[in-house]
Amino acid sequence: MEELIFEGLNVVEVSSWIAAPVAGAMLATRGAEVTKVEVPVDGDGYRNFSTLVFTPNADTNYTWLLDNHHKRSITINLKTEEGTQILHKMIAECDVYITNQPLGMRRSFGLDYEDIRHLNERMIYASLSPYGEQGPDHEGEAFDLAAYWNRSGLLNKMQHEGIEPVQAVPGMGDHPTGVALYACIVTALLARERTGKGTKVHTSLLANGIWSASCLLQAKLANADFSHVTRQRLTGAVYEASDGRWIQISMVRTPEVLDTLMIAMEAFDLITDERFVTIESRQEHADAFTELLRERFKTRPSHEWIQLLRVEHELPVDLVATFDEVTTDPHLSLNNMVLEPAEDIGMDQVISDPVNVDSIQKLAAKRAPDMGEHTDDVLQELGYSADDIASLRDNGIL
Repeated sequence: MEELIFEGLNVVEVSSWIAAPVAGAMLATRGAEVTKVEVPVDGDGYRNFSTLVFTPNADTNYTWLLDNHHKRSITINLKTEEGTQILHKMIAECDVYITNQPLGMRRSFGLDYEDIRHLNERMIYASLSPYGEQGPDHEGEAFDLAAYWNRSGLLNKMQHEGIEPVQAVPGMGDHPTGVALYACIVTALLARERTGKGTKVHTSLLANGIWSASCLLQAKLANADFSHVTRQRLTGAVYEASDGRWIQISMVRTPEVLDTLMIAMEAFDLITDERFVTIESRQEHADAFTELLRERFKTRPSHEWIQLLRVEHELPVDLVATFDEVTTDPHLSLNNMVLEPAEDIGMDQVISDPVNVDSIQKLAAKRAPDMGEHTDDVLQELGYSADDIASLRDNGIL
C-alpha cells in the first residue's frame, strides 16, 4: 500500500465535541497517529450525542465514529500533577497538539502555548476557540449554534419577514471550522519543513461564521446600501407544490430567463401586470409578486414542475432535496464523498471529509476508540511500567 502523507506524524488531541476533533480525524485519515486525551469516567461528551432524545436513532454511534475513527484514546485527570506530567511527556514527543479547551481552563492547567512551547520547539500548537484568541468573550465557552451561527449574523439573516429565524443543523458550523483548523495545521507543517520551527495556529467558530456570511457581511463593511434588499427574493425563494414538496428557483439573473419562467408557467397575467414589468417595479412589489408565484406553484405537483421547468425549458429549478434523496445522489459515491468502511462498523457508508488530492490516499473508516481504550499502550510507550500504570489508575489519575 502507498505510504500515507502523514504516516509517522504524532498528534496529541486535547479536545472534545466536533470542530477541533474533526481536524484530528482528517490527519488520522491520512496516516497520522492521533491520540485523543479524554477526562476519566465521563470522556468526551460527544460520545453520547447520537443517543440524545433529539437525534435520529441508530444501532451504531454514527456521529462519534464519523469524527473520531482511526484515533487512539487515553484518559488523564489533568487536574492532578501526575496527570499533567503524563501529558507533558506526550507533548514532548508530538508533532501537533490540538486543543479546544476554554482559554481560561488552559491557563489554569498551564497548557497555553507559551506554557508548553519549551517542551517541544517543533510542535504545531493548534488552538480552536469560539470567538478568537482576544476580546471580551475570548475565554467563554460556546457551541457553533451560538458562536458560528448567531454571532456571525447568519441566524438573523436566515428568515423571511415576520418569521422567526431558522436554527442551524447540529454541527453545521463545526465541520467546516474543523476543515479550517486542518488547513492551519497543514500550512504550519509546511512552514516547519522550511524553517525547522514549530508555531501556534488558531481559528475560531466566529471567524468561520463571518467567512460563511462574507458576501453580505463584507457589503456591510463596505458601507453598502441594504435598503433595497428584501428578505424574500425570486432568485432565492422556495415554493410549495401541490404535493407538499418544495421547489427552489435560483440564479434567475436576466429578464429573458424570467420571461421564460413566466411563459412556461403560463403566468401571462404576471408578465402584463404593470407592477412587475420592470426590475424596479418588481422589486417594489416583491412581496405581491412572490405571493402570486406561491399560488401558481400550488396548482401542480412537484414532479410536473420539475419536468416542465427544468427538463423541458432548462430553467434553474430544483426539487428541495430530502436526506433520503441526498443519500442516493450518484455524485456522492462517484466522487468519493462517501466511502465504504474498511471493516464492519454497522454502517455501509461513511461521509468523507471534503479535502481531496488525487495523489494522496485517505483511509477508509474503522471503528472509533472506546474511552481510554489505549491508555495502557500509550503509557507503556512513554516508559511507564505495568505497576506504574496500576498505581496511577488506583489513584484516579487515569
